[in-house]
Amino acid sequence: MQLAFAASHHASRYARRISRTGVFLNAVLRVRHGRGGSGTTLLSLCTCSKQGATKLHSNFLYLATQTLFSKSTLHVPSRRNLCSHGDSEDISTSERGDGRSELGERSNNEPRVPFYDIVIIGGGMTGCAMACALGLEASLDPYKILMVEGGDKPKALPEDLSGNQYSNRVCALSQSSVDLLSSIGAWSRMVSHRVQPVRSMQVWDACSDASISFRNNQEMSPDLAFIVENDVTVDALNRQLEQLGNRVKIQYNNSVREIKVPDQSVSNEDSWVQVELASGQVMKTRILIGADGASSVVRKLCDFPFVQWKYDQSAVVATLHLSEPTENVVAWQRFLPTGPIAMLPLTNELSSLVWSTTHAQAESLLVMNAEQFVDEVNNAFWDDSHKDQMATSAGEFLNSMLSFVQPDGSAVRQLPPSVSSISSASRAMFPLSLGHASHYVKPRVALIGDAAHRVHPMAGQGVNLGFADVVCLRDSLVSAATMGKDLGCLSHLLEYETKRQQGVIPVVAVIDGLKRLYSTDNPILVLTRSLGLQATNAMTPLKQRIITLAAGR
Repeated sequence: MQLAFAASHHASRYARRISRTGVFLNAVLRVRHGRGGSGTTLLSLCTCSKQGATKLHSNFLYLATQTLFSKSTLHVPSRRNLCSHGDSEDISTSERGDGRSELGERSNNEPRVPFYDIVIIGGGMTGCAMACALGLEASLDPYKILMVEGGDKPKALPEDLSGNQYSNRVCALSQSSVDLLSSIGAWSRMVSHRVQPVRSMQVWDACSDASISFRNNQEMSPDLAFIVENDVTVDALNRQLEQLGNRVKIQYNNSVREIKVPDQSVSNEDSWVQVELASGQVMKTRILIGADGASSVVRKLCDFPFVQWKYDQSAVVATLHLSEPTENVVAWQRFLPTGPIAMLPLTNELSSLVWSTTHAQAESLLVMNAEQFVDEVNNAFWDDSHKDQMATSAGEFLNSMLSFVQPDGSAVRQLPPSVSSISSASRAMFPLSLGHASHYVKPRVALIGDAAHRVHPMAGQGVNLGFADVVCLRDSLVSAATMGKDLGCLSHLLEYETKRQQGVIPVVAVIDGLKRLYSTDNPILVLTRSLGLQATNAMTPLKQRIITLAAGR
């Protein structure tokens, strides 16, 4: 969940080390100054083996902390401003750089192969949101947009989903993601189907009594997040695409076979990206957007440097039936030594399970019968056998001290509901990994969503980061179009890359660090993280700041 990772990050400031073994996250920021004061920046993620450095790079943690806990932003110098139109990126009024005349008609420079101004590869949540956002922009009305999706066209969900079983794949949407979905007309349809608000959150450590609770004190927006099935989000976005008609062309059951990146030394149709699809169709475009997920073909064919590693964990998902109906608006998350387990509200009688654990335990959870599975879930939330006595005693002492300083600073922790059964065929598992592209853009190519970055699900940030990419790239392209610039010009795309790396890289670093910090029962680490979590729970203004950050504000 997005609040849990932000709060636990503050607690982790008390820990001097994450671990002495395994693979660690590092950020390398290399700035090389070029001619005329311009800079060349490489932001990338790299790994350190246990023979190498054994802790997160202090400079990068400082950058991540500054970005998350202050209003100041991380300054990232841009690479040299390159544009496909030579030294000037302005497009003359007599002939625009997109091959159209001022009135939007095709000029004599029109390529002989089919041409689209914008091509989006991938029709998942992020790709569909990108297509909707661009298709609704009046400033982009003259431009041709195409979305290519490798799968079948999704079947429309019935208007009434009351009789349909809940999907086991859900996401926790932040307020900023809701703002995007509202702006493109999808949110109202999602709410009419089924959306469950989260109005409070309880997070606690299985190795101690340390806990933290969140509740939004802002009367205008009492909801911390919204739990929505992925299918509901995709359905709403596809319906909005249908309403756009010919503004956005869509090809299903097609994929990318080959991409020819342009030669930036020329300014005619040879400067456009050429895309060959699996169907054999060849087309050209002024900008290619890769929204094709963690295994992005666009990223691979365009040779984007990408660093990734697999965690020693898999996520088990399922739909849970509660023992008794309740006002189910609380998200529960407990940090076990093997990984976090979360219960997210769906209805007053149902919740969604996301349990990150070892591969062996995940496989065992899948094959055991339903009754055994329910027992394992209840034990994971209630069992106290992992408690460390030193951390528990120290936490009790800290709580007593905090009660004198700030009597109302902490509240009594609520207890999660018990589970009675699971929905049939709702259990599934998938491996967890981290990945990050050192660059999000190249001339006439941009990556968004999981194609650019993939994180651990414990913070619930994956789709929210992708939707933030959509907003940022849309704004960059609209700005370029409004000023009469070339959409594919690298200087404009770099604005998108710089802004998004400021937001994404600290999140990637913090989530990876917290995964390692909380996947251990080392007494010293348990003590330091527990004291930090309890201290944070006592600071109401800090918790409100964390809520604001998690909402994407």
